[in-house]
Amino acid sequence: MLCQDDGVTSAPVLLWRRLAAEFLGSAFLAAVVIGAGIAAQRLSPGQIGLQLLEDAAATAAGLFAIILMFGPVSGGHFNPVVSFVDAAFGGLSWRDAAAYLPAQVAGCTAGAVLANLMFALPAVTISAKHRASAAHFLSEIIATLGLLLVIFALARSGRSRSAPAAVGAYIGAAYFFTSSASFANPAITIGRMFSDTFAGIAPSSVPPFIAAQILGGIVAVGVIKVLYPAITPADAAGIIVPHDSGGRAPARAAHDGASPAADRPPGPVQPR
Repeated sequence: MLCQDDGVTSAPVLLWRRLAAEFLGSAFLAAVVIGAGIAAQRLSPGQIGLQLLEDAAATAAGLFAIILMFGPVSGGHFNPVVSFVDAAFGGLSWRDAAAYLPAQVAGCTAGAVLANLMFALPAVTISAKHRASAAHFLSEIIATLGLLLVIFALARSGRSRSAPAAVGAYIGAAYFFTSSASFANPAITIGRMFSDTFAGIAPSSVPPFIAAQILGGIVAVGVIKVLYPAITPADAAGIIVPHDSGGRAPARAAHDGASPAADRPPGPVQPR
């Protein structure tokens, strides 16, 4: 099956290419989150609020750019919960979602190592930052739920072109409105364990964070079905960036509600 992307017909993207995009995108994501945290610590020593602001701003901007880079190939998930919720709605096969997971985890781990090395730290430094508490657990449920609602609302309404900016903005905001600083992603949670820096998380805090994120994903499935009962596999195939997932056509052309005719360049002016 062929897909339409901004009016261009293309062949299905092979799974190995999509896995490569998910690995690289996840690696860049972890490098941005952790690298920005290290830089914030060094540039603003002792100023936790400013450090968080700097990390949040870099993460929001970086996530926007990373989704634009790799989204057209794989959809730009970089998050196992996103991939499995997508599979629950038929936008991605369960087999492909299962294949995305190790690519995402490996990418985030590699990104953490690269961030450490870029700042002349040991390649692997296990974090000692304990984050597990009831408040953090609730925060991760809410953060993950909100992320999925943003993604699926845009896909269902045909506004997927806005998704990179919306996802980046939501994660940047959630750094502040959640006590956990909004990991909302099992892969990045695992990756951040390997950096004993501002953005790190202690291994003992990882299981409750991942459990909360999975629970947030399960809640999101129910809420999405309530809010968007007519959502189809074609809609789900359009998250986060419309792409060809190896046989499923994206939900809609990637435009912000304009008609297909409006997306075409105007023809030559006819003489009167």
